[in-house]
Amino acid sequence: MTATSKTRADRAARVIERCRQIAACTEVPGETTRLFLSPPARRVHALLTEWMQAASMSVRIDAAGNLRGVLPGPTAHAPRLVLGSHLDTVPNAGAFDGILGVVLGIAVAEEVRGQSLPFSIEVIGFSEEEGVRFSTPFLGSLAVIGKLDAETLARADRNGVTIAEAIRIFGLNLSELPNAALAAGSFAYLELHIEQGPLLESEGLPLGIVEAIAGQTRMTFVFEGRANHAGTTPMHLRRDALAAAAQWITEVEAYANEHTGLVATVGKIEAQPGAGNVVVARVTASLDVRHPNDDARTAAVRALVSAAELAAAKRGVKLATQTHLEQSAVPMDPHLTRLLESAAKKAQTPARRMPSGAGHDAMIVAQRLPAAMLFLRSPGGISHHPDEAVLPGDVEAALNTAIEFLSLLRDDTTIPRDDHA
Repeated sequence: MTATSKTRADRAARVIERCRQIAACTEVPGETTRLFLSPPARRVHALLTEWMQAASMSVRIDAAGNLRGVLPGPTAHAPRLVLGSHLDTVPNAGAFDGILGVVLGIAVAEEVRGQSLPFSIEVIGFSEEEGVRFSTPFLGSLAVIGKLDAETLARADRNGVTIAEAIRIFGLNLSELPNAALAAGSFAYLELHIEQGPLLESEGLPLGIVEAIAGQTRMTFVFEGRANHAGTTPMHLRRDALAAAAQWITEVEAYANEHTGLVATVGKIEAQPGAGNVVVARVTASLDVRHPNDDARTAAVRALVSAAELAAAKRGVKLATQTHLEQSAVPMDPHLTRLLESAAKKAQTPARRMPSGAGHDAMIVAQRLPAAMLFLRSPGGISHHPDEAVLPGDVEAALNTAIEFLSLLRDDTTIPRDDHA
């Protein structure tokens, strides 16, 4: 597997340009916002399909809206390596979170087509990972492992549209959802992704090799008080839902600061009725808790629920909670991780092993396939923001490492072989 450094540098530049083209596919002019199966997803599918087909890949869209391109192996029954990441974004996002892994997957296919690999390559652009539209993440990758269940499909967005309805509105056939499952013979998964944090940059490293993805809990807290006139209701007679929520939010921050490795975030809050001269009757707030150790995460959730209960009781406010995600920490496959580390060395690229604090589709696919992840440095540690960026040299290093990884897989005696060959 050889290519001139100039060719790889050119391809890295093209990867970045393609990501910026995708970023222009948005629901909101002037920013990048693209939720699950929103209208701009059609343009994303069209662009990726064009690039996949130019790379000699066959393309389909499954019933969950995942875009899937396959570079065939030597036979119809060849084992399959899967590369992927997600196509959706958070509101007002950057150009590289998720989509970089898909575009790099296509670049890998472009590089190796026509070479004598003993396996096929499938690149999947997962339709949803962020959990924004329906307050539940990983819809695309859950579909490919057969866990997009009826309860999840019945979840509704703010407009009352369920996931099942969104799929039908997009023109997909929900009855074909079983066909979204990973192909028989799939043997490994690789995801390339920006780090979304400052560690690699702080150490001057272009790449990181993920050893494990932190477990996470996502919840909604509803503080229910009583609305009343802000000018005539004495402080001691108020049932102020926002005051209760505010006390709790500061306690979330304090608890996380006191426990190493823990991150806890209240990222969304809605206060009703939302008038400046009315005591707040109802507050809905999110909670996101993550830790590489599941016991520590579970203890944190218990403590933060208890803190919310105490803050509510102090003010005569009712509290209700709902858990949307309870995801255990997921180790990456040790053998694939070692191969990825060896691939970085062969590509003469400095890299370090590290955990991922962010959730990724790899943690879902790992329930079915051995999985590995490669991080690219995030300049400024910035992600989920328009200033999100990548360095061209890092993209080239990731492409070189992925190609070397495939070379090591080709010669690896532990991967399955086609019995029909």
